[in-house]
Amino acid sequence: MRADVRQVADSTYLVHGSHTNWVILKEGDAVTLVDTGYPGDRQRVLASLAQVGSSPEAVAAVLITHAHNDHLGNAEYLRAAYGTPVHLHEAEVPHARREFLHQVSVGTVLRNGWRPGVLPWAVRALRSGGTADVPVTAPQAFPAAGALDLPGRPVPVHTPGHTGGHCAYHLPGTGVLISGDALVSGHPTARVEGPQLLPDMFHHERPRAVASLDVLAELEGEVLLPGHGPVHRGPVRDAAHLARERAL
Repeated sequence: MRADVRQVADSTYLVHGSHTNWVILKEGDAVTLVDTGYPGDRQRVLASLAQVGSSPEAVAAVLITHAHNDHLGNAEYLRAAYGTPVHLHEAEVPHARREFLHQVSVGTVLRNGWRPGVLPWAVRALRSGGTADVPVTAPQAFPAAGALDLPGRPVPVHTPGHTGGHCAYHLPGTGVLISGDALVSGHPTARVEGPQLLPDMFHHERPRAVASLDVLAELEGEVLLPGHGPVHRGPVRDAAHLARERAL
């Protein structure tokens, strides 16, 4: 199985999975893997590593933007099979262990089933493992503030709202922002294309999600790698402002 891998900057790759994205940051043979797709994306995750000349054994760490199944889906597999450390914001660590779940419920999805695109998306999400039980046994908070000592030198940026511990990752050296679900460029249930928040039903605390766009607007960068949708090129500041305008 080949994965849809796009090189978007030096040693930086955006991979499109089952309606969700992950990012590979490469340094020699070693990589940082940001997010891991749905559980059903496992073979695509492994294929994407091979396609950039790496392997699961060479993953220095998995960084998770937030602990929803479409981003966390293969983190425990990599941790258990290869000893890969899994890092998240400290507020998201108990979420990854499934001490609680801040994820849209099946009932909420069904109540929104009249909206365009919702039911087809829900069927595909279920088939990909959207409701599977995939906790991470030993997730870890970031070891220190600032840039992480990993390929790509990503800088975690706390952007709560979608979940309480949602985190984006800024790559100042290459002008890249990995925004997770704090700022996306499309979604099967969305009515517009380009920079936006996900539809309201997906956010744990929508007002905080809107406020986090102001945090992202302060970051320098020209390449946005969202959790959903294609790469967006242009000032991150402008993308965040547009998403905020659309959210109000």
